[in-house]
This record gives sequence, structure tokens and C-alpha cells, in this order.
Amino acid sequence: MKGLIHILLAAALGGAGAFTAGRFGVRFGLVDRPSERSSHYRPTPKGGGIGILAAFCVAAIWIGLPVLVWLPVAGLSLASLVGDRMELSAKLRLGLQFAAAGIACWGIAKLFPAGIFWKSSGLALWLLGASFFVVATANIFNFMDGINGIAGITGIVAFALLAGTGWMRGESHAWVLVAATLAASCAGFLPWNFPKARVFMGDVGSILLGFVFAVFVLAWSRTLSDLLMFAAFLFPFYADELVTLIPRLRDGDSLIRPHRRHIYQILVNQMGVTHWKVSLLYGIIQLGVAGGALLLYPLGWVAEMAWMGLVLGASWILASRVRRHEA
Repeated sequence: MKGLIHILLAAALGGAGAFTAGRFGVRFGLVDRPSERSSHYRPTPKGGGIGILAAFCVAAIWIGLPVLVWLPVAGLSLASLVGDRMELSAKLRLGLQFAAAGIACWGIAKLFPAGIFWKSSGLALWLLGASFFVVATANIFNFMDGINGIAGITGIVAFALLAGTGWMRGESHAWVLVAATLAASCAGFLPWNFPKARVFMGDVGSILLGFVFAVFVLAWSRTLSDLLMFAAFLFPFYADELVTLIPRLRDGDSLIRPHRRHIYQILVNQMGVTHWKVSLLYGIIQLGVAGGALLLYPLGWVAEMAWMGLVLGASWILASRVRRHEA
């Protein structure tokens, strides 16, 4: 019963945050104005992810999640809300992200002393690599939040998979419940952003979701098989970023400059596919890749690696075909 209350409250907070941002966002300067790099064509309120942040904080405090893990995430999400309001320099954003990631990863090492990765590599080296993974995942989630519904659907699927898998594996009940509440808060937000966008999630929500997802992956990964399986839960976002990053590096693009070269952006902007179809497609692919990873998990990391290589190769081929339409 307590878990159900958490989930229902999270869904209500997710919806309330979206409603509040949609109603008052413009008044407080939280508005996304279209540019040549946007996939939208009219000014739209943003910052709707404030409800997801509220659900996360309530769950963390109520359940008793360690402060070292949740407080840096909440602080970074609030800083990202400021970034939704005004332009923050890339150096400042990255500095805040790495500081929050370092604290959270240190907390993970204290909470999960059996973690094979940090014990085998040494705490200092692990903190560096883990912080990079957290910051990269947070920014990938943020970069992919560019069309109606894609972040909300992906958040629902990713955290529902984490909650279900964690429950079956016997992970900490508190952590499982936090994952479930994040999935529920995304579900509460989604009707305001899909299929038509009345409000955008904003950095406050997308940075939070990517950051927390990476924290879960690190906390629950005791073997390479674990790491690959959990990472597969967010596969479409990782794959799209990778198949977009390589051509950008080849063409000498600035990696901190906004662009419209992601596969989902080309599908919408150059090929004319509607937002909701692309977002649903990504969600279906996400479920398919995650399902394969779960089925292959008992066979070990070699099978997981082969599966990830196969789907990544298929993604590269499909991306190459889609990229022919890039202008």
C-alpha cells in the first residue's frame, strides 16, 4: 500500500509540475522560442520537469535515500532549472555536473562496498570514470529531449525496467521504489507533452532523469553483464548519440553547439515523420533491445556484448540510410 501511494503521488506531482509550468512558465521567463535548430515552430513553456524533480525529492526523503546520493542530483536539477530560465556557460554547466556526479558516485561506493568495478580499479580511478559516465548520460538524455514525448516515453520505459528488474533481483526496496516513482512521474508529465506539446520538460527534468539513470546503473552493476544489461534499458538514446557523434567529429562540428543532426531530428524535420510516431518508435526499440538483453543475461557478458554489437550495427546501417535525407 505504501508503495502504491508513492507511485500515485509521483504521477500526480509529474502532472502538477507540467500544469504549473504550462500555466505560469511564460510569466517567469521559462519559454522555449524556436530557432533554426528547433524541431518546433511556436514558443512553448518549458520547465515542466519540475514535477519530476518534486516526485524524486519526496520519494528520496520519505524512503530515506542517502543524502550523498539524492541531494547532489536535486541541486543539479535546480541549477538546470535556472539554465532553463537563462543561458549558462558550458564550462559552468559541466563543472556543476561533474561536482554533483563525483559526490553521488562517492556515495555509491560507500553504499555498495561489493561493487566489483571500483574495487578492481581503485576508488579514485573509478570515481573519474563513473563521474564521466553519469555526466555523459545526463547530457545525452538532455540532447535527445527534442521532440514531443520522446523523453517522457523513454523515462517511463527505462525506470519501469529498472524497477522491475531490481525487484526481481532483490535489490534494495528503497531504490526499487525510487525507480518506480520516477517512471510514474514521467507518466504524469507525458499527457502535457504528447502527442501535442503544451509544455516542454526542460533541462530540469531531462538532466535529472539521465543523471539518476546512470546512478542506478553504477549502483546495481556488480559485473560487466550487469552493466551491459542495464545500459541496454536506454539503448536508443546511447545509439542515436553515438551514430550522430561520429559524423559530427568527422565534419569538425563543435560538440557544444546545438544542432539538428540526431536521427530523430532528421526523421521529423527532413523526412516529415510526425513527432509522436518517432517517439513511439524509439520506445518500441527501447523495449526490444532491453528484452533481448534480459533474455541473454544468464549467458554472460559475451552474449550481452554480441547482442549490443548486433543492434548497434543495425542502428548504424539504418542511420546511414536516414542520413541521406540530411540537409
